[in-house]
Amino acid sequence: MSLAQSARIARRELRGGLRGFRVFLACLALGVAAIAAVGLVRESLSGGLMREGATMLGGDAELRFTYRAAGEAEQAWMAAEATRVSEIVDFRSMARAGENTALTQVKGVDDIYPLYGEVRLEPAMPLDTALAGANGLPGAVMDPSLMAQLDLSVGDTFQLGTASYHLAAALTLEPDAAGAGFSLGPRTLLYRADLEGSGLLAPGTLFETNYRLALPQGTDLAAMREEALSQFSDAGVRWRDSRNGAPGLNRFVDRISAFLVLVGLAGLAVGGVGVSAAVRAYLERKTAVIATLKTLGASRRTILWAYLLQIGVLSALGIAIGLALGAAAVLALAPVLEARLPLPTEFTVYPGPLAEAALYGALTALIFTLWPVSRAEEIRPAQLFRALSDTRRHLPRWPVIALTLALAALLVGAAAFFSGLWELTIWAALGVCFALLLLLAAAWAIRRLARRLSRARRVRGWPALRLAFGSVGGPGQEASAVVLSLGLGLSVLAAVGQVSSNMRAAIQGDLPEVAPSFFFIDIQPDQIDPLLARLNGDPAVTKIDTAPMLRGVITRINDRPATEVAPDHWVVRGDRGLTYAAAQPERVTVSEGAWWPEDYAGPPLMSFAAEEAAEIGLKIGDAVTVNVLGREITATIASFREVDFSTMGINFVMTFNAAALQGAPHSHIATVYAEAEAEPAILRDVSQTWPNVTGIGVREAIGRVAGLLEGIAAAITYGALASLVTGGVVLIGAAAAGQPAREFEAAVLKTLGAVRGRVLSYLVLRAALLGFAAGAVAILAGGLAGWAVTTFVMEGDYTFEPVSALAIVTGGVLATLVAGLGFALRPLSLPPARVLRSAE
Repeated sequence: MSLAQSARIARRELRGGLRGFRVFLACLALGVAAIAAVGLVRESLSGGLMREGATMLGGDAELRFTYRAAGEAEQAWMAAEATRVSEIVDFRSMARAGENTALTQVKGVDDIYPLYGEVRLEPAMPLDTALAGANGLPGAVMDPSLMAQLDLSVGDTFQLGTASYHLAAALTLEPDAAGAGFSLGPRTLLYRADLEGSGLLAPGTLFETNYRLALPQGTDLAAMREEALSQFSDAGVRWRDSRNGAPGLNRFVDRISAFLVLVGLAGLAVGGVGVSAAVRAYLERKTAVIATLKTLGASRRTILWAYLLQIGVLSALGIAIGLALGAAAVLALAPVLEARLPLPTEFTVYPGPLAEAALYGALTALIFTLWPVSRAEEIRPAQLFRALSDTRRHLPRWPVIALTLALAALLVGAAAFFSGLWELTIWAALGVCFALLLLLAAAWAIRRLARRLSRARRVRGWPALRLAFGSVGGPGQEASAVVLSLGLGLSVLAAVGQVSSNMRAAIQGDLPEVAPSFFFIDIQPDQIDPLLARLNGDPAVTKIDTAPMLRGVITRINDRPATEVAPDHWVVRGDRGLTYAAAQPERVTVSEGAWWPEDYAGPPLMSFAAEEAAEIGLKIGDAVTVNVLGREITATIASFREVDFSTMGINFVMTFNAAALQGAPHSHIATVYAEAEAEPAILRDVSQTWPNVTGIGVREAIGRVAGLLEGIAAAITYGALASLVTGGVVLIGAAAAGQPAREFEAAVLKTLGAVRGRVLSYLVLRAALLGFAAGAVAILAGGLAGWAVTTFVMEGDYTFEPVSALAIVTGGVLATLVAGLGFALRPLSLPPARVLRSAE
């Protein structure tokens, strides 16, 4: 027979409608819809970030300096290249109003800010009107949350440093807020010139000066970046442009969306189990048809292509439904997402993500249907004359196995290519494969154990339990389908729960014992002694650590550009905190090399953090050049020391000998450990006595970070729920497929004298056993995945969290109970005679 004959057979088979393929279509459509929706949201965010890059950055390009303003040469270059240049200063400070004190992120702007976008105020007014001031005071605008903390209303007066300001309006929209990245305090915005005399920008104070450039149309940003860095990189300048106006947001969107796609692929794997089960069940019902076709001369290839064509048509239908569902969901939720996301978005139907989701769906359908369809060609004509089909299970022929492996590799490769995260994708794929193998092994073990328990003496007095064990361990694939589908979905949720709980524990666990109460920064050299006297005299203060502090940018390592030596390491990205010390501090442990003499005054020496040095590839004697306040300092590495940043204490990657830095303008930093109830009074007293000193509450800062991570965990959990919903569909399909067997069993039990209660008990116990098995395996697989992510990706300590694990088991039991009971009503209500007569 030819391919045309196979197509004719497939067309005639499809005339019977979609009976038997509803689970197939639902599983495939849900998996494709999840991936399509995630892809569309990712593309909408990426498109918005690209379109509004200049607005989020505040200009076409930005040059950023730490501790200083641009020099004459730098300002002249910017003026020659740009049509307009806006100068902005950004720093943290304490805002005060009466007895109330709060941390704020201050932005001092000029009269042409913003270059792009619009500042929105409440009450509505132009920004220059608000900042003009009133009652003889300069004006300022403030984030509403900060106003609430300080109990301020429009028209009130507040203080920054030693200066007072008139609060003219609430700041409701800051156009370049997304490009500013994460901040510890709400925004206060005022004129840069009005900060003079406030004492907040004294030499050594930590602040950044940002120059936003409006460039002529058609400017080559890449070439301009190379020119700027070639001229000024040694001066510590940092560059950003509108191609990546919010790099932190871009990385966040890429990572989260990529991870969600991988979760979606896990959902497709769950759906693939349902696809395989549905195809297998359908082909088992077609045994007589296939045997008849072979009796009439149909070849193995004709049978194979006939059913592959059927599956292909139905797969195309399922993929189309999934794409439509995904696009419809995104468009329907677009207003909600636009209102909740502090990002520019452009929600529409993009062809790229839809094509990606369609590819994943097609490959998944083909991978999971090859094996059951290949078994169809093994059906022999003799089975036409047997009462039962051949139930033996065996591997397909080696070309089918090879093709399946090749398609799986193609699927993983496509996911890695589209996400751009090859290592993460490969490890995630290996994790899914491991989970599937673990679940298969668990399903086999559960059936063997149930079969043995059904024969045990201890359960003979429990007829319903014995029947449940015997049913789970008997022939058929329902137990395997339930454990695979529900177990994989629950495994994803269990892994998310374990990672989330360990993230929270890492941030919040044992905080009062290991973390300071405050970081005080911008302490001037003449303030450090009276500040220490005040704090040491407070009985609520248990410990104080101090250190001089500067910031610098590593520009060269062994006379090579630092970004060339360690292009992806966080230490060479942006500026880093620096300190100096004469004698080796008591808390410092030198792991290699030696500390310099206390009176050392020779060429600059440096002690580098050991772990970071090993990651970069540094060794004792290497030369590291750091730009501090526009001055290049090249120091030789004299030692490596152990640094534990998790203590939340004072830790620096680089420590210089005292003579190298103590002559430069700098401030001091202090960490204060105090009793929790005394913290508000300490913060208020220090802020009022030394207005330029900024106090950062560690608990508040950790709370903001924890809230951000909770949002990430919630997004991932929602993605994992899609896998669980697909697993639920597969579970329902497995229960529906097993209904004829349940009807027969119930009829036999009733004939033998079993009452409805005992039959119902048997069905409930059977469903509960399958749910418990799926949940128990999910705890093991999810726990292993959570351990791997926490240990190797997050590099943290892992602790098994039992609450979410118990919830997973409970959820698995309840899900199978609901599905089992839903399909138990009919077997209980049918007269035994009708069932047994139809089975003859």
